[in-house]
Amino acid sequence: MKQCMQSFAIALALFAANPAEAQVEYKVLATSKTSTMEKEMNEAGAMGFKFAAVMGGETAVGGKEVVVLMQKGGDATGTFRYKLLATSRTSTMQKEMSDAALDGYDYVGQTVFESLFGGEEVVSLVERGAAAESRFVYKLIATSKTSTLQKEANEIGKEGYQALGMTVGKTALGGRELVVIARKPK
Repeated sequence: MKQCMQSFAIALALFAANPAEAQVEYKVLATSKTSTMEKEMNEAGAMGFKFAAVMGGETAVGGKEVVVLMQKGGDATGTFRYKLLATSRTSTMQKEMSDAALDGYDYVGQTVFESLFGGEEVVSLVERGAAAESRFVYKLIATSKTSTLQKEANEIGKEGYQALGMTVGKTALGGRELVVIARKPK
């Protein structure tokens, strides 16, 4: 009986020390303003929440906003800082991505913000953890033709870049283009 109680106590202690599944807490953020989303993501990041997913456009209830899912627990530990890089010009986005990488930020997602006035901006979400050192360099492709996308993707692929995400955004002149964000190790 004593041996059975000791075995039970050991099993209980091991279970308590190593739960079968780590618990994860989620936080949902939703807004139509880039600046508000960045502020809310940084507040959540300071509390240990890490970016998990993003969706932009029309929501299930018909509103036009961006919804971000943040998570805490599991593999997400520490605190995190976020920047939302929003622009309708690809050259500006390329520069902002490069500057953010120099500041220790890495790409985590992209979407399109639709403003209240009918405009659209491609938004890249970048994250910086405690290490604050980016391990990547970034390159953007923007084109309205899929044949050009194929050609340019293969060109940067030969340089070692891997595609991370793609969105369709409006150009400064009102046209539409595919925007691909790619990265490679430094």
